[in-house]
Amino acid sequence: MDKSVNKLTGKMKVVILAGGFGTRISEESKYGPKPMVEIGGKPILWHIMKIYSSYGFNDFIISLGYKGHKIKEYFEMYGLNSADVTYQFGDKREKTFHKVRTEPWNVTLVETGENTMTGGRIKRVSEYIGRSPFLLTYGDGVADINISELVKFHFSHGKLATVTVTQPEGRFGAIEISERNEVLGFKEKPKGDGAWINSGFFVMQPEALKYIEGDETVLEREPLEGLAADGQMMAFKHDGFWHPMDSLKDKNELEALWSTGRALWKTW
Repeated sequence: MDKSVNKLTGKMKVVILAGGFGTRISEESKYGPKPMVEIGGKPILWHIMKIYSSYGFNDFIISLGYKGHKIKEYFEMYGLNSADVTYQFGDKREKTFHKVRTEPWNVTLVETGENTMTGGRIKRVSEYIGRSPFLLTYGDGVADINISELVKFHFSHGKLATVTVTQPEGRFGAIEISERNEVLGFKEKPKGDGAWINSGFFVMQPEALKYIEGDETVLEREPLEGLAADGQMMAFKHDGFWHPMDSLKDKNELEALWSTGRALWKTW
């Protein structure tokens, strides 16, 4: 990455959408927001932040909605739970932290309303974004995307937005058959039908926020469609690992990958 881009990356903020209800994983989200569902004993939100942090992006803006207090409570206790601590009781009550093991994160938690749509949540945190380019993602998906290469690509084309796209695996295994109908082999969950989908890792210029009207705006509709129609969006192709957490099945699959040392999103 050239020096001009390097200077910008240190100032770029990461916006994480973490306010949805998570209805498709209600078995877990009834106790808290979906980004707080744990993989390997840590919220998936933590995993996402670790991905960005491994590339030097440590300034986070997290939009809160459904059970947002759970996320506030987590970060309120994060330093305490990551350090040794001495409590002095009696007349002079003091609390001293030792060996603090937290990451160098700056975390801004913003109340954006329970029923606000994805675009509206971004609009509501705009005052914390400022006038600089920013990264954006959802609070429920992990990948081994090279964030530095994504940012470099964004600044190379001069458009207002970059969306990372991927080809998800198919739902079922496939059988490879010859022209003579001989079974040549089996493929476990090959890539889908060749279509590229939005994997949820964006880079945007602040001017892209003009495409968002208000709380009722869904990011994936008018804003992204408008940017595309105006020729202001480019796609960064990601051929590696990507996995959403839309359902309990997804959660269990991610848990299995983590527990067996196959968590490809673990870039730190």
